[in-house]
Amino acid sequence: MTASLHAADLPAPPDAARQPHEVRAPHGAVRADDYYWLRDDKREAKPVIDYLQAENAYADAVMAPLQDLQGALYEEIVGRIRQDDSSVPYRERGWWYYSRFEAGKDYPVYARRRDGNGVDAAGLLAANDAGRFDGEQVLLDVNTLAEGKDYYNVGDYAVSQDNRLLAYAEDTNGRRQYTVRFRNLDTGEDYPETITGVSANLVWADDNRTLFYVENDPETLLTVRVKKHVLGTPVADDVLVYEEEDDSFYMGIDRTRDDRYIVIGVGSTVSDELRYAPADNPGTFTVLAARERDVEYSADHHGGRWVIRTNADGAANFKLVTAPTGATSRAQWTDWVGHRDDVFIEGFELFDGFTAIDERSDALERVRVLKADGSEQHVAADEPAYSMGLSVNAEPDTQWLRYSYTSLTTPATTYEVNVATGERRTLKQQPVIGYDASKYVTERIWSEARDGTRIPVSLVYRKGFEKNGQAALLQYAYGSYGSSMDPGFNLPVVSLLDRGMVYAIAHIRGGQEMGRRWYDDGKLFNKINTFTDFIDVTRDLVARGYAAKDRVAGYGGSAGGLLMGAVANMAPQDYRVILSQVPFVDVVTTMLDPTIPLTTNEYDEWGNPEQQDAYDYMLSYSPYDNLSAQAYPAMFVGTGLWDSQVQYWEPAKYVAKLRDLDTGDAPIVFRTNMDAGHGGKSGRFRRYRELSEMYAFLLAQLDVEH
Repeated sequence: MTASLHAADLPAPPDAARQPHEVRAPHGAVRADDYYWLRDDKREAKPVIDYLQAENAYADAVMAPLQDLQGALYEEIVGRIRQDDSSVPYRERGWWYYSRFEAGKDYPVYARRRDGNGVDAAGLLAANDAGRFDGEQVLLDVNTLAEGKDYYNVGDYAVSQDNRLLAYAEDTNGRRQYTVRFRNLDTGEDYPETITGVSANLVWADDNRTLFYVENDPETLLTVRVKKHVLGTPVADDVLVYEEEDDSFYMGIDRTRDDRYIVIGVGSTVSDELRYAPADNPGTFTVLAARERDVEYSADHHGGRWVIRTNADGAANFKLVTAPTGATSRAQWTDWVGHRDDVFIEGFELFDGFTAIDERSDALERVRVLKADGSEQHVAADEPAYSMGLSVNAEPDTQWLRYSYTSLTTPATTYEVNVATGERRTLKQQPVIGYDASKYVTERIWSEARDGTRIPVSLVYRKGFEKNGQAALLQYAYGSYGSSMDPGFNLPVVSLLDRGMVYAIAHIRGGQEMGRRWYDDGKLFNKINTFTDFIDVTRDLVARGYAAKDRVAGYGGSAGGLLMGAVANMAPQDYRVILSQVPFVDVVTTMLDPTIPLTTNEYDEWGNPEQQDAYDYMLSYSPYDNLSAQAYPAMFVGTGLWDSQVQYWEPAKYVAKLRDLDTGDAPIVFRTNMDAGHGGKSGRFRRYRELSEMYAFLLAQLDVEH
């Protein structure tokens, strides 16, 4: 059965009022924004809430004929999930830590068990799978904490060095403004003090009483101050440790690999700076190397030295250097693992007898093991397109390296390999009920962009698929911030593959799949490449017979929603459907407003619109500003009222203006989660209801047999 919806067959959509408003730039440019009134920072203005609710009611009407399909998709997706699943335990300071889910419940239980008597990861996994939890200590039962709340998330938790105290950060509306709470793990007592308005990043000092945390600006939500709280003392007396004056920098705190130091890291798009202090006496923090524009670095300490990943001295794809324990400048850095034009170093992990390096080459991830004697080896992979990376390796005194592996056909798998003997053990593969990997095929192809650049594309489809130009295709991409969209197993997508669809990930410029140049060629004044790459991949896939020209859908979220808005303006005829979640579509207005999160600290990603040339370039592609009188594809646009990353009013304004200009008859659905933020609703199953609604819309518009 198929069902196709057209706007002409539906009730009239909401018609947002137009209220003249001008947005002025410092250099004198003026733009009209008739829907600026939809911005309400407090999320309580009645006209705004009424409009969002009217759009939700319209979405209900559009989706009403597809309720059975939506329900079937939800049951399929959830039916593949093992409900009483658990994570792979890892050992730290004499305890094995893991999380587990209970059947029928939305949230995890964070727990641990003591080491000893032959306890190991495999044995604990087997016990958890069998429902045997003897000896378990529950740290947090999030199901209990979330009771009565529309949204709940534990962003981070930290156990004190003596294993007795727990600090955790909770968010109750999705805005990523966390509250820190404390628990005594010996007695189960919850302490009365709370710390509000912080990020989800917590570190204990060695005295087991002092907690370091990062305070957010209440308006912009930027990480601005590091403070320390002594348990049992008034929060008002918390000591300011460090304050960042430059609002283009993010901030985070951590402990080094050897537990000797607490570090404060600040970073912008193009620069980093790290401070360190002894964990046993964290008084004065020393700068490892002063910030310099276009010099990025991250560092860890182990074996009596600093190991630093950096792009300094022209190492665009990054290199590793070392520095002595007391280092205070770049002059003390010594090259160790050199820069290569064909290998991008993403990260590293330090062990007593070796170093593991996360790297990528030819748009594929791999793990390189560098041994103390200077020899090296790569961890092997068996598929043409896959994703591999370092897993949780909590302790350095081991010969066993844990890593994760997945592909578009292989569920996420955790392995450990003995770097001395080569022995490999499978610790766990994500259980997917009823799934048979042999029934699906993944491949990697290269599409040529209009400027001659070869774009890697990862594909998956059900075995027996014929490239005859008749199939429906869902093409996904992101293409910003240097974030690589690697080909990992996507459990919900199986429902599309089983209906004959093809799923493709376009590794377009703006990500970092092909190294730092790939990122640089898709940001700032090269941003247009991100959009044209996506369009050119679509046209190539159609030309090769992977899809019918009139059965292609594009999908992206957040900055990927910017991508969707741009391609819908530039090439609406190439897409039957556009799926856009929490989309960043009002680029210029947002970037002109320093009170909004992700603005001033992203000038080096998008440009500073206070400068005329950057303003003009961003204006040339901003989806909201480039909407025009033309026939647009069917669209499903989603947002969260409490989103702190991309404010709800961006997609709200976009849809309101789109409704005025669209000359076509394809439906436009705008769904606002009134109790959710950037990541959607909380709970592992609720998000699949949202996804099932979007997939039902997709299948109906592409005339896919249900």
